[in-house]
Amino acid sequence: MKIFAIADTHLSGQPPTKPMSVFGKHWEGHWEKIKTSWQEQVTAEDVVLIAGDISWAMKLADALVDLNAIADLPGRKIMIRGNHDYWWQTVSKMKKATEDKFEFLNNNFSTAGQWAICGSRGWICPEDPLFKTPDQAIFKRELLRVEASLSAARDAGFTRIILMLHFPPLYNQQIGTGFSDLINKYEVAICIYGHLHSESSIKAAATGMINGTFYELVSCDALGFTVKQII
Repeated sequence: MKIFAIADTHLSGQPPTKPMSVFGKHWEGHWEKIKTSWQEQVTAEDVVLIAGDISWAMKLADALVDLNAIADLPGRKIMIRGNHDYWWQTVSKMKKATEDKFEFLNNNFSTAGQWAICGSRGWICPEDPLFKTPDQAIFKRELLRVEASLSAARDAGFTRIILMLHFPPLYNQQIGTGFSDLINKYEVAICIYGHLHSESSIKAAATGMINGTFYELVSCDALGFTVKQII
């Protein structure tokens, strides 16, 4: 079993109603590039972690065309919500709508061999200059969700933890946040995240080994529109 990761697929139906090429020529045909990479690397025995911003759809029913396109690809899929996943509903509603083809993380965790897969959306942190007063409540709620997921994995006896976030848990490469405090507290082995797209933000992203945790940016454009093997 191998574990792969990707974030920010930003699908919008087939054919796409919101072509991502408006954000640059490198986005042209991005889903075909991702699918090719996925089909070449991932087998039915593997796990793919999908770290948010999956579909532009506003409603779950409208997101099904995108979710089904992902479901048709090989591997077991575990996903979290991104800031643009407005279609996200309760886990029970999503599992029913997708016929149990996905595992959705929300105050819980999944397993992959000896690994616990934890996660939640995360949020912009107070260390970011763009943080505003309305962000405070969401930030605190996401801290609770991340800790609930990590705590559940630890209580179940798991010592190898992968944490999946959508928002970056470190600001400006290595400035700590409430999320990195939880990562350190629960001794997370690997943290993957997405959300970052501009050339400058990708270049400044926290990656590699930091305080005992390996950080990996997996937004699809940062990966060259491929899936990334992390285990």
